[in-house]
Amino acid sequence: MPSKLVLRTAAALTGSLALAVSLTACGGSTPAGSASSASADSGKGGGEKVVTVYSADGLKSDKGDGWYNRVFADFTKKTGIEVKYVEGGSGEMVQRAVREKTNTQADVLITLPPFIQQADGKGLLQAYTPQGADKVNGADKAADGKWTSVVNNYFGFIYNKKELAQAPKTWEELLDAKYKGKLQYSTPGVAGDGTAVLIKSMHDFGGKEPAMEYLKKLQANNVGPSSSTSKLAPKTDKGELLVANGDVQMNFAQSKSMPNLGIWFPAKDGGKPTTFALPYAAGLVTKAPHTENGKKLLDYMLSEEAQKLVSEVGGGFPARTDVKPTDANAIELTKLMTGVEVFEPDWADIDKNLTAHVDAWKSATGS
Repeated sequence: MPSKLVLRTAAALTGSLALAVSLTACGGSTPAGSASSASADSGKGGGEKVVTVYSADGLKSDKGDGWYNRVFADFTKKTGIEVKYVEGGSGEMVQRAVREKTNTQADVLITLPPFIQQADGKGLLQAYTPQGADKVNGADKAADGKWTSVVNNYFGFIYNKKELAQAPKTWEELLDAKYKGKLQYSTPGVAGDGTAVLIKSMHDFGGKEPAMEYLKKLQANNVGPSSSTSKLAPKTDKGELLVANGDVQMNFAQSKSMPNLGIWFPAKDGGKPTTFALPYAAGLVTKAPHTENGKKLLDYMLSEEAQKLVSEVGGGFPARTDVKPTDANAIELTKLMTGVEVFEPDWADIDKNLTAHVDAWKSATGS
């Protein structure tokens, strides 16, 4: 793979959950709320007590027990500012914000790499350094203040623990006929976790060409495209799928109500299991209708109070390195990551070549 990769082992980092991560969200396409219709003339916020968030899915729960649910409710209680929320796939949220550039609706954009870099490149983000950002690792924030990670996470896969006695270990195992029609991954270029399939396979197989050769073979077992990664977990839990892609935070949270979900990390035959960080990265939108309210929300999301809830409530990893949770979820997440090699993608290179990577995948798989 042409990207520069820095290898490190998660085992060396398991002393705390302040792992040097850059987290995945996922893909999705179901709106979870409606955007504010306030016009851009409300400038710095007018006097409206509202803030609109466009986000990749994975942190809000339909049951009301997700990290967003808790943090947004606490924020509103403290400030009186109502949070209006819209979610979708990482790429989908960026494209929506692009379409609205002449009549900006969102105040805060939260998405996964490389889509947060894509948003910056399209002029969607303005510089703002939230309170607490100095406690976030350098790799997990933009040097110019355009975005900062608020929750850290890792790319992963899931399997059905009831149907499979143990998780698959290698990519090559997934080519077995028993996975035909029982395997699915979300669409690269649309979903953050789908794009992550390309990134990880190019790393594990040593470049784009061998990765595409593998994904071409895998297509024989693949159910087909999916714009939403989060929708694959219920299918896997029910046994409709045996294997799907996902990310640690989202799938760990889902496993609390989906007992058949197991998380695993594919290795190339003869190699070690690998993953990489996919943070939920947040930025203040250029010409946001409620700029000051957006700043207040970003400050609160990086506050110690909110960060301490990331593992306990959200099943993820705090973005702040000085927040070291010891709750049961934190302990379990640390064990899950033990022995998994974490590589660091060259996000600038991936952002630059993303279209070419996705086109190569479409050509290889006939998608």
